[in-house]
Amino acid sequence: MKPLRLLTALALLMAAMRPAFAADAIFPKGLRVGLTPLVGLAPSKTFSGFESEDHSVKVLVAELPAAAYGEVKNAFTANPAGTGSVKPESIETTAGTAYYTAETAKDGAATVRRYSMILPGGTFSGYVAVQVPENAAKIYSDDAVRQMFASATIRKEVPVEEQLGLLPFKLSDLASFKNVRTLAPGAAIILADGDEATGFEPAPFMIIGVIGATPQEPDDRARFARQAATQIPGVREAKITVAEPIRIDGMPAYETRIDAISGKDNTPVTVVQWLRFGGATSLRIVGSAPRDQWSAAFPRFRAVRDGIQPKS
Repeated sequence: MKPLRLLTALALLMAAMRPAFAADAIFPKGLRVGLTPLVGLAPSKTFSGFESEDHSVKVLVAELPAAAYGEVKNAFTANPAGTGSVKPESIETTAGTAYYTAETAKDGAATVRRYSMILPGGTFSGYVAVQVPENAAKIYSDDAVRQMFASATIRKEVPVEEQLGLLPFKLSDLASFKNVRTLAPGAAIILADGDEATGFEPAPFMIIGVIGATPQEPDDRARFARQAATQIPGVREAKITVAEPIRIDGMPAYETRIDAISGKDNTPVTVVQWLRFGGATSLRIVGSAPRDQWSAAFPRFRAVRDGIQPKS
């Protein structure tokens, strides 16, 4: 019985320790990719990731399209020896097998060590890039960076409050959209009834973000809005049906509506774009719905739009 008791006690101990190991991973705000940063690295205030106190060691964390991981995996399988002096390596993480490279490069006149890793996230790919200056290589060695890479993990969802808290504006009405997903932390967000697995286009969705440009003169707003509308990703065979200046919450704005085709299933959609002008940037609000769902979706788009307020 003693061996059985010992094994049981060991199993309980390991089970109790797992949450502690999982809690060691830190997720940059708004991202589903996290890891345990090496000693001396703290969350960055200027980008998504971690850095040393003197800002010389940087760890960038990001999300890429799901296909990116498969492309890297296929390249690794086809050419395991790599190219030149850069040889890809595989490493096991809690998210699955990841692939990374390490190389010596130049950052201006300084010699640095650069590492890049990609890992599977299901509906996305996780990406981590590290830069270590030569004078820090003894502490942040190849083995140390590999240990940090091995700690990488994926969380299924980012809390909605965390995502909204990063935006430079407040959203007071989410209009019962089922999914909230950060597109660019602190800059853009998507509200959708669909998800990444099924695709967003077959159901209503909205993209809200700040664009770092605004027309200097009121007479340029129509041209600016038309140009922005033609650059909405995934929209094909677009035909503008409405283009007019309006006001949103007392601010000058412009509304553009488009009939188009969108998505892999060539879904006929109606799209509305609102641009709210003011200051050095413009707020861009895009709502898209299958044409047969437009009448029900448009009031929801309006509710979200009218609930956007600047942060004090």
